[in-house]
Amino acid sequence: MYKLFKKNIVFLPLALLSFSLFACEAEEIIKEVVKEVPVEKIVTEEVIKEVIKEVPKEKIVEVIKEVPKEKIVEKTVEVVKEVPADPGKLVVYSGRKESLVAPIIAQFAEATGIDVQVKYGKTGEIAAVLMEEGSKSPADIFFAQDPGGLAVVVNKGMTEKIDAEILSKVPAWAQSANGQWVGISGRARAVVYNTESIDPATDLPETLLGFCDSEWKGRIGWPPTNGSFQAMITAMRAQWGEDKTREWLECIKANDPIVYPKNTPTVEAAGKGEIHVGFVNHYYLYRFLAEAGDGFGARNHYLNSKGPGSLVLVAGASILKTAENKDNAERFLNFMLSKVAQQYFTGQTYEYPLVDGVKVNRLLTPLADLNKADLDMADLEDLAGTQALLREVGLIN
Repeated sequence: MYKLFKKNIVFLPLALLSFSLFACEAEEIIKEVVKEVPVEKIVTEEVIKEVIKEVPKEKIVEVIKEVPKEKIVEKTVEVVKEVPADPGKLVVYSGRKESLVAPIIAQFAEATGIDVQVKYGKTGEIAAVLMEEGSKSPADIFFAQDPGGLAVVVNKGMTEKIDAEILSKVPAWAQSANGQWVGISGRARAVVYNTESIDPATDLPETLLGFCDSEWKGRIGWPPTNGSFQAMITAMRAQWGEDKTREWLECIKANDPIVYPKNTPTVEAAGKGEIHVGFVNHYYLYRFLAEAGDGFGARNHYLNSKGPGSLVLVAGASILKTAENKDNAERFLNFMLSKVAQQYFTGQTYEYPLVDGVKVNRLLTPLADLNKADLDMADLEDLAGTQALLREVGLIN
C-alpha cells in the first residue's frame, strides 16, 4: 500500500506537467478553430440590432441622395404625356323630354369625356329661345322632336349643312332635303283605343276622316298643343290642303273631344276608358304596358290609308351656325346614329331605329309593315301655318 502510494506520488508531478502541456496545446487548437469559423455564423440577433443602431443616420441620407435625379424627371414627363387632352364641351338645346334622352346623352358624355350641358323644354319653346338668342346663342345642337320644330330654326338661317357622311347613315325620307338636319329616331302616329269599348277590326274607320261621324261624339281624346299632333296637322295641310284640314278640325271639335296637354295622359285616359280613342304617337302605349303589364286597357291601331294618320315622324337634330364646338357636335350626331344609341331608342323608348342593322323592339310593328304616309319630312316644315290654323279654329291660344 505504501509502495503504491509512494509510486503514485513520484508520478504525480509528471502527470500534472503533462496535463499542463496538454491544456496549453488545446488552447492553441481552440484559437485556431475559432479563426476558421465564418463570421456570419457567429453573429447573434442582438449583435445585428446593435449594428443597426450604430449605422450613422447621415449615411442613410447619403444613399437616398444617390438616386439619379434625371430618372425621376423622365418618369414625370412620361406621366404628363399620358394625360389626355381636354375633350371640351357641348351645349345641347333639347326639345325632347329629359326622361327620354337624358340617359343616352349621359352615355355619350361618359364615352367621350365631353362636358355636355343640356337645356330641356318643349320643341316650340326651345326654337323660340334660339331665335331670341340669335347669334349670341351658346347652343351647338338643337335636338327636336319633329321636323316642324327644326324647320323654324332652319328657315331663320341659323343652322349649317350637316356632313354628307353623317346624312348617309339614315334614309333620304328621314333627313331634310337640303341637309340642314338629320333624323335620329322614328315615331309613328297611331290611334290608341280602349280594349273594352273598341274592336279594331270592326269599329275603327280606315282614315281620320271617319272620326268626323257623330257616333264618335264624346269618345275622342286629343292634345292640340302637342308638337307631334301639330306635325300631323301639318301633314294634313300638305296632303289635303287648308280647307279640308280646317273642316276636319272643326268636325272633330264638334264631336266634343276631351283635350289633354300631351300624349301621355291621352293614352292613360284610353286605358282607363275615359275615352274610346285618341290621336297619339305609338311609343307612349308601350311605357304603360311595361309598367302595368298586358292588363293595361289600351292598344294601338295603325291606319293604312297612307294619309296623315299613317304619318311616321322623326326626331332630329341640327348643328347651329353659332356652334363653338362643331367637332363635338358632329361626334354627338355620329354617336346618336351609332348602333349603340339606335338600340337604346328602340329598346328603351320604343322608337324606331333609322340605321340599318339595328334590331327593332319585338313589341313594335315593323316600319315596313306600316302603310307609311307618302310625304317627305320637308312637307312638315310649315309649323307656323299650322299653328295659325289651330288658332283660327280656336284649339290653341
